[in-house]
Amino acid sequence: MEITISPELCELFPQFKIGIITYTNIEVGQSPQMVKGRLQLFQESIYFDLEDKNVTDLEGIKEWRQIFKTAGKDPNRYRHSAEALYRRIKKQNYLQPVNSLIDINNFFSLEYQIPIGVYDADKLSGDLSIRLGKEGDEYNGLNGRPNSLANLIISEDEAGPFGSPFVDSERTAVTEQTKNAVQIIYLRPSLKTEQAEKMVESLMNMYTQVHGGEGNFKVIGC
Repeated sequence: MEITISPELCELFPQFKIGIITYTNIEVGQSPQMVKGRLQLFQESIYFDLEDKNVTDLEGIKEWRQIFKTAGKDPNRYRHSAEALYRRIKKQNYLQPVNSLIDINNFFSLEYQIPIGVYDADKLSGDLSIRLGKEGDEYNGLNGRPNSLANLIISEDEAGPFGSPFVDSERTAVTEQTKNAVQIIYLRPSLKTEQAEKMVESLMNMYTQVHGGEGNFKVIGC
């Protein structure tokens, strides 16, 4: 599976980079108590940190809002997924456990203040590309409705778009039956490549510690 970033995206964001992790032979289920406990405690800590500041004051949230704006999407109407999580927590609408893949995904998205997508690899076909969405690009999202992808950064396979830092598609959603997965980490462009590689590797190690199987990672950029 090859992954490329479109020249158009690189022209807009010369420092654009993503982390890619592929997992094979994993076992998905309910999160271990350790993961549930850490996620709950972390959310409570975030809630108290946000008592005297706005979500948009956070550096990672702010950087990805600017990316949306530069790409042509109003960040006040289309909030990237990490910002959406933080806004839930600010209202004390804490995230509840879903499954081990999604729970750890949410934990790291909160920790690094960036969007992260995880997808069932067996529902993907061919090579992947990251590009800017055009008019007419859309899919049914995990938010339960059709989503226009124009001017959003999107990931697509041979069957079409399946993910974005805004909301992912139903088509490639992970479940407890998922055995192979692909994770896309939408890194902050300001992050140096060496730091990005350490971050992505630590995320991969946490996943394989919980799910078994094998993981491979790389960071690709413009």
